[in-house]
Amino acid sequence: MLQIKPILAAMRHHKAGTVLIALQIALTLAIVCNALFIIQQRTARMARPSGLEESRLFVIRNDWADKSDPQQIDAQTRADLLALRQLGSVEDAYSTNSFPLRGSGWDNFIKLDPDQRKMTTDAAMFFVDDHALSTLGTPLIAGRNFSASEIGAQAPRDAMHADQVIISKDLARRLYPDGSALGRTIYVTMGHKPSTVIGITDTLQAHMTSSWAAPYAYNAVLIPARLANDYTWYVVRARPGQLAAAMRDAPEALFAQSRMRIIDPDDGVTTFSDVRRKAYDRDFGMAVLMAIVSVVLLAITAAGIIGLTSFWVGQRRKQIGVRRALGATRADILHYFLTENLLIGIGGVLAGTVLAVAINLWMVTRFETARLSLGYVAVGVLLLLLLGQAAVLAPALRASRVPPVEATRA
Repeated sequence: MLQIKPILAAMRHHKAGTVLIALQIALTLAIVCNALFIIQQRTARMARPSGLEESRLFVIRNDWADKSDPQQIDAQTRADLLALRQLGSVEDAYSTNSFPLRGSGWDNFIKLDPDQRKMTTDAAMFFVDDHALSTLGTPLIAGRNFSASEIGAQAPRDAMHADQVIISKDLARRLYPDGSALGRTIYVTMGHKPSTVIGITDTLQAHMTSSWAAPYAYNAVLIPARLANDYTWYVVRARPGQLAAAMRDAPEALFAQSRMRIIDPDDGVTTFSDVRRKAYDRDFGMAVLMAIVSVVLLAITAAGIIGLTSFWVGQRRKQIGVRRALGATRADILHYFLTENLLIGIGGVLAGTVLAVAINLWMVTRFETARLSLGYVAVGVLLLLLLGQAAVLAPALRASRVPPVEATRA
């Protein structure tokens, strides 16, 4: 503690360098804390469960060559599904307009009253048949599945309506937080026709993966219909251990049914692991970018501390030699520089804490991000202080080796 006063006096004589390093530490702390927070948020989002048995699923993007006749498309779709389900490597399959994690698709406002001016919530609309849940591996937790007789055909320009729907448990909880949604009516279209909830699934993710859709990430409505669209997605579940064989057999079976289709040879057939990777490409890229920025900033800050301390050691060699001649040990000199750097670091992290919170508040108001947890600030403070002490150690050791004879040199 006796060294504090001479250390403060020395820092006043080197104000520019002291303030520069403190500001560098403050800026690094503010950015690194928020970067770590963003990395955690992005990685947590990438790890969200979809509610599917993804390891055995793959999807086929099928574009129709002749798009003029919806009835012909529906007939061909039914033939395709029959052919896929008869393959030895395939356990089940269904056709759809979209699927969980696809990234794009149909979503509709959900209302409990047809005269509501504002929606109750938003939800993904998945066109499915009675094989969809068994294909996805998503169980029902209440109610029943669709029957084959309830599955209709839907042309893109037809008014969408379903007398019965199945919804995800998160949507059910959002609509009826105080009771069961089973058997209740909801409005999933712009019209005034109600749909009765006949089943509730376990966790089922929507196709929407963007940040704006976070409140609706697990809101899904299953519509009992085959969509006769310009293109069709086939979601296929392979038998255990036969994913590669099913991915090879399925396109061959489809082309055997009809050549009047287009399946991209590069990415027309995609495993669900690739679907997940593509869905979260931006999140992964952002996490990597934030990690790189953090590492670069920490390296620059460490280099700045090393450079400034080395400069001060070169300037103070005579003073260090005088202290050694007066009886200061090498440990005293080492402790002096470590304490000096610690004081600068404390000043920097105090300013950086305020700056980190201010940056996060700006991001909350501008981009609607979550509030920064003080735990990340605490981790950042500890990291910067340890980094500063590690960075100053080499020049401080060099200073401790200055001999007493330096005091006699001009």
